[in-house]
Amino acid sequence: MGGHAAFTSKCERVFTRTVSGAKGHTRARFFETGLVWSLWASPIQTFVIPHSHMDVGWVYTVQESLHAYAANVYSSVTEELSKAKDRRFIAVEQEFFRLWWDTVSTDSHKRQVRELVKEGRLEFILGGQVMHDEAVTDLEDEILQMTEGHGFLYETFGVRPQFSWHVDPFGASATTPVLFALAGFNAHLVSRVDYDLKDTMQKKKKLQFVWRGSPSLKGKQEIFTHIMDQFSYCTPSHLPFSNSSGFYWNGVALFPDPPKDGVYPNMSLPVTKKTLRAYAQTMVDNIKQRAAWFRTNHVLWPWGCDKQFYNSSVQFSNMDPLMKYINQNSKELGVTVQYASLSEYFQAIHHSNLVWELRGSEDFLPYSTEPYQAWTGFYASRNVLKGVARQASSQLHAAETLFTRYRISFPDGPVAKDWALDKLRALRWAVSEVQHHDGITGTESPKVADMYLRHLTQATMKVEELLAALILLPHNLDITSQHVIVYNPLAWNVTTVINVTVSFLNAAVFDEDGQTVPAQIQRSAQSNVTYDLFVVVELGGLQHRKYLIKFPDKPCTGRSKCGRTYGAEGVSFERRRVRDWTRTGRRLLPVLSECYKLMFDQDTNLLHSITYLEEKSRVRVTQDFWEYHANGDVKAGPISDNYMFSTNGSAARAYQAVEMEIVPGKIVSEVRQYFFRDESDKDYAYSITTRVPECFGTGARCRRLEQTYSLGPLHLNTEVVLRTATALKNNRTLYTDDNGYQMMKRPYRKFTNNTVARNYFPMVRTAYIEDEHSRLVLVSDRAHGASSQASGQLEVMLHRRLWNNLPWNRGYNLTLNDTSVVRPTLWMMLGLSVAPRRTTRGRQLSCSTDHSPVRPVVLPPNLHLLSLSIPGWNYSSDHDVHLAHPDYDRVLLRIMHLFEEGEDPELSKPVTINLKEVLRGIGEVKVLQERSLTGTWDVASLQRWKWKTNKGRGRCGDEAFTVTISPKEIRTFFVHFASKDF
Repeated sequence: MGGHAAFTSKCERVFTRTVSGAKGHTRARFFETGLVWSLWASPIQTFVIPHSHMDVGWVYTVQESLHAYAANVYSSVTEELSKAKDRRFIAVEQEFFRLWWDTVSTDSHKRQVRELVKEGRLEFILGGQVMHDEAVTDLEDEILQMTEGHGFLYETFGVRPQFSWHVDPFGASATTPVLFALAGFNAHLVSRVDYDLKDTMQKKKKLQFVWRGSPSLKGKQEIFTHIMDQFSYCTPSHLPFSNSSGFYWNGVALFPDPPKDGVYPNMSLPVTKKTLRAYAQTMVDNIKQRAAWFRTNHVLWPWGCDKQFYNSSVQFSNMDPLMKYINQNSKELGVTVQYASLSEYFQAIHHSNLVWELRGSEDFLPYSTEPYQAWTGFYASRNVLKGVARQASSQLHAAETLFTRYRISFPDGPVAKDWALDKLRALRWAVSEVQHHDGITGTESPKVADMYLRHLTQATMKVEELLAALILLPHNLDITSQHVIVYNPLAWNVTTVINVTVSFLNAAVFDEDGQTVPAQIQRSAQSNVTYDLFVVVELGGLQHRKYLIKFPDKPCTGRSKCGRTYGAEGVSFERRRVRDWTRTGRRLLPVLSECYKLMFDQDTNLLHSITYLEEKSRVRVTQDFWEYHANGDVKAGPISDNYMFSTNGSAARAYQAVEMEIVPGKIVSEVRQYFFRDESDKDYAYSITTRVPECFGTGARCRRLEQTYSLGPLHLNTEVVLRTATALKNNRTLYTDDNGYQMMKRPYRKFTNNTVARNYFPMVRTAYIEDEHSRLVLVSDRAHGASSQASGQLEVMLHRRLWNNLPWNRGYNLTLNDTSVVRPTLWMMLGLSVAPRRTTRGRQLSCSTDHSPVRPVVLPPNLHLLSLSIPGWNYSSDHDVHLAHPDYDRVLLRIMHLFEEGEDPELSKPVTINLKEVLRGIGEVKVLQERSLTGTWDVASLQRWKWKTNKGRGRCGDEAFTVTISPKEIRTFFVHFASKDF
């Protein structure tokens, strides 16, 4: 469809009139011209900011886009900026730029770019690998992709982005402004907020404010924020004198190949003597309309849109005379125009010296573009991709920390450092790439989803090679045994249970001293030919241990054969039909652990209640699957798709019968529930496997009920939720996390239309409901959508399969006909609504670590090791020396305080630690330097702009190796360790 005269963008939908070219339902109600001409005493100063919005994915793969238009953007922009000193361009996402720089650009291009960057005519904005999504991305991955892009820019040009350009993520998180402030940004720019809220903010001139995204950090990390007006990041597409698309003289990008003659579809009428006045009047009218919504007489006028400026020559050659004409007639028109970078615009706003309104930690989620267009469906789109992305991120974190330890301990060890860094860089790139706002969101076409998955799996395999090499597995393994290496990448001591899939029913587990280890084996819930072997493991922070699994030839008959392995067997319960549920609750079956008593109803085979034994608190709890039925015919009403969730009715029960099997164990007891669509179906449609752990030396793991679900393939046009219904009186108020960083209160709101969908919220890691007595918490292994549609209910959307006949969706293959089977995992916890001081989050667990080959690295329970890596950048910290090779001695360390102010009487206090002591298990710290979030600034030299508000702000520093970390702070350091001689 990209080859036709329609922008490949998300705005070509069902409105009376839309902003052509803007990706998505950009609400653009065009007002009549003839505005008041003298809104300002002096002419309106207009900052024309040339840009191209380049999706790292979405409809086309990265390579397809690079070939069709993205490479030409940077080549032609570089050449055109060099022709005139007043021209400007902002470059945003770094993945395309880096690919162009490394594989396409000539030496001449490189020289020109360096000069343009030095002069500020080509400005790098945002600077991450991608423009990350804000709803379903995890904090650690957002930081990673920013660090990847910022490191490249600082290494290559010595520049550090200072402004954001988050124009396309589908809603704005309160975590994002905190991260950007920590990275050294002076101002933040967003666009997509609720249509009705944006209308109100425009009318009241409140599109600009100072945002304090964290209630704990308050003014420490506040940032000036600009919300784009209703025209968003594109120039107006409607010309009253032409049917062409506005100010896009280069037309529409063609796929798969650029046209050889340079003639693209839908190229706008050129600026000539005949069209000059009409173009000028259209531009001036739009500028004045926008000016009425802001407090100063400065107007940000974005010139560009999706896939623009691949022919910069025709763009600038038309805009140059148009701007010249407006400036020559500025007194008559009341407007001046200039090419500008984003920094020039924000400098003008900053110099206005106004006092700005403060905004607290409220976010802008969820996001709607019209009453029936709630962009809450993508919270659950492409569940498999969301899971693989999170797993890859976890694998990367483990490999980074392990390689750092190895490199410090064995600087000349057998694992080649360049080889190792290449493996890590590949996974850093893949994990960063998928954070794109049309990546992990699941809003891309199938071939692009396959691209993300391929890049993630290939890079993960490379890192698995690295992990194996770092741990130095022995080569003379006993063929009758299996070695398992368990690594703890957290900076806490842990006791936990791992699950190893094996092919034999008989197994014994031994530690490195030959001592038997508690274990349990049973038939797998997912396969009839494999077995689940559960093993209790104890590990210190950043430690690994080796376990040996032996498989006896004969069945276990005594301790000598199978050691301490318990063989667990299941008990099956007959199928129960929903239509027979006339009398329930008569035959309750308990499943006990040291923390909980779960009661299952044998009349329904469903969970009936949970008792939290420590507090003797019993709560009625039922869990099952429900489905929303989506409309696929646009003529019949609103639809659901990759992005949107829309339903006119309540969810319906997704099954007609339930079977249950209980596997009592000594390490875990497992409850398996199978849900059948029809009473007589042979195969189940959904399942819940609940693992109830026993306690080993600590109650922390005991409080966690691990549930794994199986869903799919779904019926077409169904959206399936796990509904946990309780007796909690939560008044339909829900709490979900913003990017795993902070919890947000989500009160239920009633709307005239689409109330169900507009009360769905992103759940990246956590969601909970509570009343004055109890709290029910769910913790996820990937992002989902969550809601509380009725009092006491917490429902999580786990899977979607959709199709619709909207030409826009069908043309780009964005109907989400996802036939996959998904197996997400949630942890469920129940306790008091006001957590006691012995809270489990971040709890330090005691364990024996004598058998590990390395010393543990342990942080206090309220501090989390966010990053420990060797970036491998080849620049000095102050960019005064460019190194010939990567610096393998510079370690990037990030530590985060997990708690909010006032959340816990003890754990919410500031924590003072000596990093020399904390890191002694790795090596001797010689140099410690505090840096900005992405490592490019020395915080001692970082001077962010101060904006006038009603309240002041302040920050204090720490000395030497002792640092104090306050609630919700993220502190970043460069660490150098003493050299080891061997």
